[in-house]
Amino acid sequence: NSWTHQNKDRNMGDEENNYYFDEDEANISYPCASWAPAVGFMGCAFAVVFANIGGAYGTAKAGQGIMAMGIRSPELLMKNIIPVVMAGVLGIYGLIVAVILNGKMVKPEQGTGYTKYSVYSALAHLAAGLCCGLCSLASGLAIGISADAGTRAVGAQSAMASSWKKMGFTGDAGGQVTSSGDALFVGTVLIQVFAGNLGLYGLISALILSQSEYYCDNGGN
Repeated sequence: NSWTHQNKDRNMGDEENNYYFDEDEANISYPCASWAPAVGFMGCAFAVVFANIGGAYGTAKAGQGIMAMGIRSPELLMKNIIPVVMAGVLGIYGLIVAVILNGKMVKPEQGTGYTKYSVYSALAHLAAGLCCGLCSLASGLAIGISADAGTRAVGAQSAMASSWKKMGFTGDAGGQVTSSGDALFVGTVLIQVFAGNLGLYGLISALILSQSEYYCDNGGN
């Protein structure tokens, strides 16, 4: 406590007891606060929760497009399942980071209850969790929206090519007769790859940040 009790015989003679402000004590920084572990565990939670929200949205949005495409072109269903797999990987990123951060957590000192886990480690691990979680969330949004549009386009192009063939057109017809949707499919996959890289960048950043740690020896020193 920065306000400490001053005895009668200390600089005051027989005067009444007074309280004085200890500037030296006020300037002390305690590196291992009791609330530090809570911040570290928040990093674990953010990594898993946000990454799985991104993965869930990406899977659901891509699934909508795949099912809509499968009505007219069911033969392309399994071929266009790639976005669902890529969205599901995002949840694994969050799980990996959470497990690593949980391994960095240190229990309070037995007997005294002093916290060994520092504020420095807590904030670094919170940043790691947010990097992984929010990057995976952004990646899931990108994967889901682009996959929905891409798979519908691939299915529409394939269905249009089949219709041209059924009508007896044997010419190029603007490329629709000979096209099987491969051009659009390749483009869709490339978009998914770059969208998935966003989550990977967050994972790499989180792994680097998780190595930043400092632990106290005794009583927050």
